[in-house]
Amino acid sequence: MASNIGMMDSAYFVGRNEILTWINNRLQLNLTRIEEAASGAVQCQMMDMTYPGVVPMHKVNFDAKTEYDMIQNYKVLQDVFNKLKIEKHVEVNRLVKGRPLDNLEFLQWLKRYCDSVNGGIMNENYNPVERRIKGGKDRSSKGTLKTSKSLQSNNMSGDPVGLSKVSGPKQGRGGGANSSEIETLSREITELKLSVSHLEKERDFYFAKLRDIELLCQTPELEDLPMAVAIKKILYAADAKESALEEAQEYLYQAMNDGEADDEDEA
Repeated sequence: MASNIGMMDSAYFVGRNEILTWINNRLQLNLTRIEEAASGAVQCQMMDMTYPGVVPMHKVNFDAKTEYDMIQNYKVLQDVFNKLKIEKHVEVNRLVKGRPLDNLEFLQWLKRYCDSVNGGIMNENYNPVERRIKGGKDRSSKGTLKTSKSLQSNNMSGDPVGLSKVSGPKQGRGGGANSSEIETLSREITELKLSVSHLEKERDFYFAKLRDIELLCQTPELEDLPMAVAIKKILYAADAKESALEEAQEYLYQAMNDGEADDEDEA
């Protein structure tokens, strides 16, 4: 079963954009960043979608903001894993920090697992919005309930949420944009889509390199070396602060000095 997915499995080459689209379409959500799934509520519903009724949704808090509340969601998830005999250790302490790399990796694994059950075919009677109401608080906006039927029809046709309704400029009865304006806007939209696609490919390219560096630094034989520790300090910096590099350099310099001192003592 997919509970034993290796790191080189194709599951870990699924991009952020594909993961988010898959989750949004299946669960009728509107996630724009991987970190938005760090609370564990989305993962609980992914399992509820795969095994309807197995997850006690009344215990899932979709409005979890604190680490304490997030951990409670992951406890629910781990209990479900245990009940289904899924041998997967959940790195809760890392996931609740909202680090994109950690959360993407876990979502990649979870998507692969869900796809492996019944060929990824979801029960057509499963209503994600209704199931979320059984949880703590629905993480989506109040308007979700009002538009759930239209969202469901869009998702059934494979159309990303809401895109079919904003594909072009609207025209009123009293006259709208002329054909040349429409043509100009269409060209601009096409150019923007191409630009976004290029940026996403470039981002994924560098993300893959960072992931390779992270895996290398996590190798048991290397992870305690000063250089590996210094690199991880930069990778795992909580924000984009400039001091991350300085802290890593200071740590490396100190470790090298300590090593030289030890060599002198031995001599």
